[in-house]
Amino acid sequence: MVKVQWYPGHMEKARRQMNERLKAVDMIIEVRDARIPNASANPLLKEMAPNKPRLIVLAKSDIADPEITKQWLQAFQKENQMAIALDLSHDAHAGRKVIQACSTLMRPIHEKQIAKGIRPRAARAMAAGIPNVGKSTLINRIAGKNTVAAADKPGVTRSLTWIHADKSLDLLDTPGVLWPKFEDDRTGSLLAACGAINETILDLKAIAMDTIHAIQDLYPGILENEFHTEHVNPNGMLKAIANERHLLLCEGEPDTKRAASVFLHEFRRGKYGPLTLERPS
Repeated sequence: MVKVQWYPGHMEKARRQMNERLKAVDMIIEVRDARIPNASANPLLKEMAPNKPRLIVLAKSDIADPEITKQWLQAFQKENQMAIALDLSHDAHAGRKVIQACSTLMRPIHEKQIAKGIRPRAARAMAAGIPNVGKSTLINRIAGKNTVAAADKPGVTRSLTWIHADKSLDLLDTPGVLWPKFEDDRTGSLLAACGAINETILDLKAIAMDTIHAIQDLYPGILENEFHTEHVNPNGMLKAIANERHLLLCEGEPDTKRAASVFLHEFRRGKYGPLTLERPS
């Protein structure tokens, strides 16, 4: 398992700013990647706001295994944790689903305010999560327009911005933030595989081989069918990918380095079908 760490200075700055703004926030919307619901959970959020109501949004559900996503949602429910899975790219009602979930989560607090004669204002929610998980797309869905910039790469959002997304919900958009040290090498590898880490610092071939190994374990035959090969080790699979995609060196040998990059980008787009790399314990 390849060792990955990435915590640039702008993330530490963002973490401090988030911590300072938490006093003005009623709840947290934590956006995770539905393909890696555990690895994409930022432990800093739990440390910074242990008592704030929290909505977990499993984004990218369209390229995650739907049956495993159901299992994750059931696991969160058993923990009395509200969670929903969303296809932010294609579901036109995704924003309304988030608003409804936030309303449900905040209802007990609003009912107490009404009982005291206080008229509840719009809920203030901090949208937080790892880089490139879809926070900006989520906010645009809620607001019904392209309010913030979104791109399929980490590090687009660099500042904290309040957005009046809906009459019942104000959102604090935050940069994608990781944490200073991953608990284990598997976490870093999964985050890298799903596009949460700047590619320029990565050994893409090692990440690709970790990901191939995980897919072969969880979904036997998927890659073998895609690349017309028998079951082979991850390096052998990279050679098969290079041959299938015509990625060859001058000598005619398979270019496994280019194959690794192509494989990871195709995986992130869901080309091999809906796959989830983590199971609830």
